[in-house]
Order: sequence, then C-alpha cells, then structure tokens
Amino acid sequence: MHRIDCPWCGERDEVEFQYQGDATKVRPKPDASEDAFFDYTYQRDNPKGWHTEWWHHVGGCRQWVKVVRNTLTHEVHKTGGPQSKLPLPRRKAEGGL
Repeated sequence: MHRIDCPWCGERDEVEFQYQGDATKVRPKPDASEDAFFDYTYQRDNPKGWHTEWWHHVGGCRQWVKVVRNTLTHEVHKTGGPQSKLPLPRRKAEGGL
C-alpha cells in the first residue's frame, strides 16, 4: 500500500482514494470534431514511469487530487490540487527512472 499526501487532509492510506485517470488529457474545444472527443474520452496511453493522475479522496474530504506517481514502482513523488502544475521528476542520466 502506498500513502498519498492530500493537500487538504495530509498523508493518508491509498484505500481512502479512488483512481480516476490520466490528468494530462486536455478537453477539446466545443467545436472540435467527433473524432477528437472520441480520442479524449476513450484513447489512453499506458505510460511506464512517472505520470500525472487524478485521484478522488472518497474516504476523506472528497476533493480531487493530482498525483505524480511512478507506474512501475508506485512511488508518489508529489501531490497537489486540481490547479497545481506538478512537474515530473527528472530521469537519471544512466537511463533509470
């Protein structure tokens, strides 16, 4: 189990949260094509390494939390609110994560 640092409640167990998806997707403009909305809704990458995700704190304050998490190790690097700009950690020069 990993721990997630909720910006409102502090560090909590993962069981209090529900994964909600990729936080890097940008909604298309209202006049975008049907294909653009299809891609936004259904097409997802399966990244290996650091990724920004949405988590919902269902067992606490019920706020949405952005989480930068390593999909290989499940290490949580940083968390923030919905408007937070969270940079991904730099990769090691040796090619590691």
